[in-house]
Amino acid sequence: MSPIPSLPSIPSRDDVLRMARSTTDITGQLLDTAGNITRIALNTFDPRDGSGAEALRVLRETTAELAEASASPQAQEAFYRIVDTLTRLGTTGVPLAVHPVSRPAQALLAALGDSLLPILDAVEPAVQEAADALGDLLEAGSPLLPAVAGVAAGALLALTPVIRAAADVLRDSSPELRRIADALTSALAPLLPLQVALAERAAAAGVGVVRAALPPLADLTEAAAATTGAVRPVLIAGEEFLVSGLEHLQPLLLASASRTGRVARAVAVRVSAAVSPTAERGLVVAVTPT
Repeated sequence: MSPIPSLPSIPSRDDVLRMARSTTDITGQLLDTAGNITRIALNTFDPRDGSGAEALRVLRETTAELAEASASPQAQEAFYRIVDTLTRLGTTGVPLAVHPVSRPAQALLAALGDSLLPILDAVEPAVQEAADALGDLLEAGSPLLPAVAGVAAGALLALTPVIRAAADVLRDSSPELRRIADALTSALAPLLPLQVALAERAAAAGVGVVRAALPPLADLTEAAAATTGAVRPVLIAGEEFLVSGLEHLQPLLLASASRTGRVARAVAVRVSAAVSPTAERGLVVAVTPT
């Protein structure tokens, strides 16, 4: 005889009231949200104040301009190029991602990521400080950026013919390049197993050397740290002496720079006067360096 299933407990009056109150609150919130959305839509597209007609006009003009721009031959060619590039990337990247050779690379990247996280956490404050200092430096040197950009653009324009000539030479010499590649492949292919065996032997020897050298290196590092702690007052005194010497030399350096500038200006005046002797003769000012 099968057991009689137990009847579920009947909710109490307080539970029923709590569920009814919660349902009423949720329904009210939904109605308020729907009313707000309806009010926003009516205010946006209301034809009485012109905003709705204006929004529809702008939307219609924008849609027409987008359709016209996308229908141009240039846009269609750009779309075709984008699709072609994405297709080639997909057909090239998917086999590489599922190839067995990619598994060791993925494991290596995962191991590097796990080991680099503590290092990145440790150097984060220094990197942030260096980034802030570099930003200040770039902001201070911003007047030089247009000149640097102009020089870089000129250098690129000067290198463009050379690059094009090199590309033409390589394109015309493609059979010779293919012969060179085949010769290198046939010459290096037999050496690869020997190189792998030598690399394994070198790795084994290197592991032994590192294991033998780590304890003396640790002792040397501890001794160097103790020595540095002992001579730290001497280093601080030397740094203070150097900084004080630079502070005493600063006025002399500024005076020398100012005197050099005056001499350079005087020389420039004399050179310009000697180069253009046919200029209008006027008041001659003699510049004497002090």
